[in-house]
Amino acid sequence: MTITVALDLASVLVFAITGALTAARAQLDPIGFIFIACLTAVGGGTVRDLLLGRDPVFWVGEPTPLALAGSAAMLVFFTHHLLASRLTWIIWLDAVALSVAVAAGVGVAHGLGQPIWAQVVMGIVTGCMGGLLRDVVCNEVPLVLTAGELYITAALAGATAAVIAREVGATGLSPLGACVAVTFLLRAGSIQFGWSLPAFRPRPPKR
Repeated sequence: MTITVALDLASVLVFAITGALTAARAQLDPIGFIFIACLTAVGGGTVRDLLLGRDPVFWVGEPTPLALAGSAAMLVFFTHHLLASRLTWIIWLDAVALSVAVAAGVGVAHGLGQPIWAQVVMGIVTGCMGGLLRDVVCNEVPLVLTAGELYITAALAGATAAVIAREVGATGLSPLGACVAVTFLLRAGSIQFGWSLPAFRPRPPKR
């Protein structure tokens, strides 16, 4: 198993749990849990692979990602009532999944010989699209679009850290490790300490 495959599977598992927890908040049935979990788990990687012309898409040739997501959905279906705050778990697990998925996206694009700008874009796409689909389908305010919070910015910084590390000579797991660390640090700082970018504020009308 390659590191990019391992990262894809790890992000699938954690994103699936966030999808199932979101399904719990929406009070869906077991099939709804599985659908939202799978949509969240493979959404980002699917868009990435389609944009890169990768054949087959990572979960089409290998059923493990869907089996992993479905199993996570059923586990959450029977245990979500044990959690004190599903939303808190969703936010923090999403931060973990984002960090891993960005690294997976960068790694896949690099492995296909894509230029560094495409590696950065694919990292962002892989990290952000699954959660966006989850929140839109479940009629939640998308975490990726929460005003001022570092989400896409965290993904951008993490992906950029990976390509810079590789460009200056880092080898092995170091570039992708840097990606995971930078992405999670920024996202966690935004959640815990309110780190943010300035948000648009319209000027009041002139009197």
